[in-house]
Amino acid sequence: RTATTCSSNQVRIVEVGPRDGLQNEPKLLPANTKIELIDRLSETGLQTIEATSFVSAKWVPQMGDNAEVFRGIRKVPGISYPVLTPNIKGFESALEAGAEEVAVFGAASDAFSLKNVNCTANQAIERFKPVLKAAQEHRVRVRGYVSTVVGCPYEGVVAPDAVVKVVDALYQMGCYEISLGDTIGVGTPGSMRLMLDAVTQAVPAEKLAVHCHDTYGQALSNILVSLDYGIRVVDSSVSGLGGCPYAKGASGNAATEDVVYMLHGMGLSTGVNLDKLIQVGRYICLELGRSSESKVNRAWKGPQTQIN
Repeated sequence: RTATTCSSNQVRIVEVGPRDGLQNEPKLLPANTKIELIDRLSETGLQTIEATSFVSAKWVPQMGDNAEVFRGIRKVPGISYPVLTPNIKGFESALEAGAEEVAVFGAASDAFSLKNVNCTANQAIERFKPVLKAAQEHRVRVRGYVSTVVGCPYEGVVAPDAVVKVVDALYQMGCYEISLGDTIGVGTPGSMRLMLDAVTQAVPAEKLAVHCHDTYGQALSNILVSLDYGIRVVDSSVSGLGGCPYAKGASGNAATEDVVYMLHGMGLSTGVNLDKLIQVGRYICLELGRSSESKVNRAWKGPQTQIN
């Protein structure tokens, strides 16, 4: 396949730093810092910013202030602020806080699902059903996440058929978009192609997104492969914050700055102001007391350095 599969030059970035990023950072940030981060991201041109997760603070203490954060952010018209809701209880809390879009998540690997949410992949799908039903009743959009789409820290290689099964179930249940997550970053262009060959036969590419981790330095290469299949939605995290707390070694989402730099260099449009985004990355890294994982952020001297 080639990039001509999809003629669209528009790529939508789903910024997951405030949720997937911060939930795996060891330093707990106060709610007002998270609110400031999201408000600054809202000024960069991003259209989708995942704000928080309505999960138990016992399991994910970094997200314990979810309702306070969600209520506190400035909701800019034209930007969606989805939140993660693992079950009906989380959905009800999100609805009460004013959420208009939620996300549910499952895994292609049973072993990962058991470690992550204490049930098999099939059982996790059953748990989604009440959430999807309630979302339809309240006219709330639902995004689906499928983790471990090419590899699992407990099972090893994940068969493309196992991915298709979960993706198709989420699609049939009414998820408007399904994000394919390489949770531990072991994917390569080869394994991504095998998986996407199967998944795009079951679900249209325009309903898919990719969520690549850069653990083995493959995230940009894998995102590039997804573009060949007509996928035009990419999840990434400002300055490469976070990973998955349940997958040992899964350090670092793809850095949004690096993704945007690559896409702009290919002549694709994201609507994102890279200079502003870099400033936001520097702000949150300062707050966390850590260096940026984004190579573009570390090298950036100003807009004039990028040659299209």
